[in-house]
Amino acid sequence: MKSHSKLHIPDNQTEHLYWEQGLLVAGVDEAGRGSLAGPVVAASVVFSKGTKNEIGCRDSKLMSVQDRESAFELILNEALEVGIGITEVDIIDTVNIRNATVIAMQESLASLNTVNLHALIDGNHFFHDSIPFTTIIKGDFHCFSIAAASIVAKVTRDRIMQELDDKVAALYYFAQNKGYGTAKHKESIVLHGPSAYHRRTFLRKILGNE
Repeated sequence: MKSHSKLHIPDNQTEHLYWEQGLLVAGVDEAGRGSLAGPVVAASVVFSKGTKNEIGCRDSKLMSVQDRESAFELILNEALEVGIGITEVDIIDTVNIRNATVIAMQESLASLNTVNLHALIDGNHFFHDSIPFTTIIKGDFHCFSIAAASIVAKVTRDRIMQELDDKVAALYYFAQNKGYGTAKHKESIVLHGPSAYHRRTFLRKILGNE
C-alpha cells in the first residue's frame, strides 16, 4: 500500500472510551447512499481491544482502488468480526434511502456474534432496540473502526456493481460509475430507460417525472 504519512489517519481514542468500560466496539458505515442504482451496503467491523490503526484505514472515498482493496483484505484478516448488511433497490424505493441505510446498518450488526458491544455509527441518524450506540458525524475521519467499516462497505458494494454491470451488458457503465449520476450514466438512462437495478425514486428528475 502507498504511504499515508502525510494524510490524516483516524485513531482509536473514541474506541478506547468503550474498551475501558469492558466493551467491544463495532464501527459501522455505509456505501452507496447517493447512487442512482444498486443497493446501499453497510458494514460493521469489530477489532480486539487496544488495536491500533496500523492498516492505515481512513475514509474510503479518499483512498485509491488499489489501497482500498489492500486494506479490505487486511481488515478481514485482523478484525475479530466483520458484518455486512445490504438493502436492495425495491426497499430503498419503498422506505426511502435514509431508512434503507438504517436497515442495512442494523443488518450488518445483526450478522455479528460479538456480545457486550457498543456501536459507533457514521452520521447522525440511526436507531436500535438492543445495541447501545453513538452516532458520529464524519466518523470515518475520527474513528479507526468506522473508517475500516467504510472500506469494507465500499469494496463490497463496488464488487456488487461490477456484477450488475455484467447483468445489464454494461449499458449503464456501472463498473465505472458504481451507479452514481455521471453525465454518461444519466444519458444512458434516458436512452435505454431504467434497468431493474435503478432506484426509480431517484430518477424522477432525469426522466421528467417531476
